[in-house]
Order: sequence, then C-alpha cells, then structure tokens
Amino acid sequence: DTACKNRPLDLVFIIDSSRSVRPEEFEKVKIFLSKMIDTLDVGEKTTRVAVMNYASTVKVEFPLRTYFDKASMKEAISHIEPLSAGTMTGLAIQTAMDEVFTEEMGTRPATFNIPKVVIVVTDGRPQDQVQDVAASARTAGIEIYAVGVDRADMQSLRIMASEPLDEHVFYVETYGVIEKLTSKFRETFCAANVCALGTQDCEQVCVSNGGSYLCDCYEGYTLNPDKRTCSAVDMCAPGRHECDQICVSNNGSYVCECYEGYTLNPDKKTCSAMNLCAPGRHDCAQVCLRNDGSYSCDCFEGYTLNPDKKTCSAVDMCAPGRHDCEQVCVRDDLFYTCDCYQGYTLNPDKKTCS
Repeated sequence: DTACKNRPLDLVFIIDSSRSVRPEEFEKVKIFLSKMIDTLDVGEKTTRVAVMNYASTVKVEFPLRTYFDKASMKEAISHIEPLSAGTMTGLAIQTAMDEVFTEEMGTRPATFNIPKVVIVVTDGRPQDQVQDVAASARTAGIEIYAVGVDRADMQSLRIMASEPLDEHVFYVETYGVIEKLTSKFRETFCAANVCALGTQDCEQVCVSNGGSYLCDCYEGYTLNPDKRTCSAVDMCAPGRHECDQICVSNNGSYVCECYEGYTLNPDKKTCSAMNLCAPGRHDCAQVCLRNDGSYSCDCFEGYTLNPDKKTCSAVDMCAPGRHDCEQVCVRDDLFYTCDCYQGYTLNPDKKTCS
C-alpha cells in the first residue's frame, strides 16, 4: 500500500491555470494532484482534500466535504479546465480562507486539532498583494507550501510560505518533473505517526512521540498505572469544582445542584433562595412564613396550627383564660362578646357588669 497512514489533514490544493501555463503543462499539474492523492490516507475521518483553480478569477473545483474516496477525487480532477488570464494568487488564498476553510464546506472544527494545509502550485509572479493575505492565513493556523515551476518568482514563493521556508518552498524547472515532488510531500506528510497506524492500545488518547507513542486521557480522567487505561477523576472532590452548594459527579465531569428551597442561577454554579411562600409553592392552609430557603406554616388570629403543621382549627375564644368577660362569654364565630347574668347590665367597657 503506497498510501501512508498520515496524520489527518484538511488539505487544499490551489493551482495556477493562468495563460502562461500551457494546456499540456496543466495536464501535468493534474497528474501531480492525482499522484499526491494516491499517497494520502484519504477519507472522511482521515485526510480531506479540496482543489481550487485560479487565474484572474478563482474557482473552487470541489471543497473538503465533497469526496472522501480517491477515485471520485481523481475523476473530478481529470475534468478541471484552465481559466487562462491573470495570476491572482492573493485572491486565491483569501478565497480559501473565506469559502473553503469553513465548517459548512467540510473543514473540521478547531477542537479536532486537524492541521489546515494549503499547497499552492504556480509558475508566475502574483499580480496582487499576496504578502498580507498569506500572513493572515498563517495567523489563522493555515500551513502554506509554495511550489514554483519554471518562471515562478522565488521571492513571492518565500513571502507566502510558512516557516521554516526550506521545508515549505519547492521549485522544479518544468511541469514535466513536478511529479518528483510527490515523494517529497509523502515524506513530509507521512512522518512515522504510530498513533495513526492504529497499532497502539491506548484507551482514550494516543500522543505520537518521535517513532513511539504515549497514552493520555480526556479531561476529567487520569491515566492508570498501566499507562494505557483511564479512570474518571472525582470532579466533586473538594477544590476541584465551582459549585455553590451541591456537586454531582457525571462521568468525568460534574454538574451543580442546589439544596431544597434554592434554584440554580444562569451561571450553573451558584444558587439563589426561592420564595417558597409564593402562591402555589407551599401547602400552608392560612399563613406561610419564609425561612431562608425553607418555610413554616402559621394561622390567623383565632385559629391554632394542627399537628400536621399545615392546617388550622378555630380556637374556642370562650375557653377559660382566653377571654376577659366578667360574667358570661358568648362565642361568635372567631370572636366573642360579653354578657351579664339576669339582674345585671353590661357596663360601657363591654366587659364588666353592674
């Protein structure tokens, strides 16, 4: 199998088809692309390939999301036609940033840590400002290889390529020998990556280390003494979490919760006391008293709290010791009035008798 198990890449070829590239030379470029694809470990989860064609205008022949097998890619490449006039290399790199290196077009999210690589193939001098565009592409994490053919301007190649320049700038005298570069790129992309070979036995993460490898674990896990398997860390151990009240371990991560009577704030960490006496939140028959995250029940005057601590019963207001009538106490629902024995009359104080 000539295809190396290279590290996965999001790889974009940008090929110059300006008027100076003769039709038979352009065919050689297409053969070079096909041979490059043959050396790569192409696939949806491995290396994805896009091809862009430029002259005065830029055409995305196919983005990273279109083909995940070599045969389809090579078939599409065989149908590419040159655009002829102009050499707008800066515009081509800008278009790659704006229209190809996007998740909608098949670039994998930054969290996947898949290298973004551009290989520019040109035989001329850019007719636009390539320096600033290439710099912003490199700043955005795009690695640029510049391949110059025949009349290509070496200074322009060096301006657009990534550092170190001796590993990113290539020159060939004619399109006839461009295929020689295939083995160069194969060496570059096929550095012994034991993790990509699938022969390692790490449970979670494999880290290439020269010609060897080390195992590592996802966040929230720790490597076991066998140096292969991983165990979930107790994320709720003191000092490991930011929960205000309750921390709940959740498979290598954690979530915060609150005590009864509190509600989790939008920050998902801190808690606020709920108004447990709000209508519909409590089960007190008459009066609800808030009490820092909980509540208790009480009753209106003339009622007493039952043993269930929720409901209330009317008190006998005429029970001994509960009223201040001198002679007769008369119950009147929740209240009482005083009266006198026969032969006595109630005084103006409504309590004593004469």
